[in-house]
Amino acid sequence: MAQPAPDPQRQLKHRRSIDVAVYARPDGLWEVEARLVDTKTRDVVLAGETRRAGDPVHDMTLHLVVDTRFNILTAGAQTHAMPYPGQCNAYGDAYARLAGLNLLKGFRQAVKERLGGVQGCTHITELTQVLPTAVIQAFAGEVLDTQEGGASAADQPPFQIDRCHALRSDGEVVRQFYPRWYRPEKAEPASP
Repeated sequence: MAQPAPDPQRQLKHRRSIDVAVYARPDGLWEVEARLVDTKTRDVVLAGETRRAGDPVHDMTLHLVVDTRFNILTAGAQTHAMPYPGQCNAYGDAYARLAGLNLLKGFRQAVKERLGGVQGCTHITELTQVLPTAVIQAFAGEVLDTQEGGASAADQPPFQIDRCHALRSDGEVVRQFYPRWYRPEKAEPASP
């Protein structure tokens, strides 16, 4: 599918970078470090001070420790650069409230309830939304069985089946690479 062609005279004004790194620990737990950085291509005045072009307007890190069942054991956040020092970073240990949540079971709604609005930092709270799929990617093939004929093949399909458009059980990818779990789409009965 084609995307709109970029205008040749467009000018970059703002860049948001999101980086998520997931680390395996020797104790069987996993650490997740998610970072959000916003920069401008021009000088901006924030809280009466000039922030130079390219210097971060926002630079925030969220750190989690998770187990192999996607449970968050500990969590915390730190704000390194912000528009309003002493205010933007005054959320205390709000992100410790992520502990006890499961990344795959009602996570996004629970984050909204625990940290939505003024309960947390908008940017860090938004950053949480990319964590479930990032951790799934880290776990794929190590924690999660993603191979045809893997350990769970006797009764369970590989983890990713029916979790995205390309890997739907009635689709071509599953037919070709995971034939055991292929389920052709059922034809609708003809109307009389």
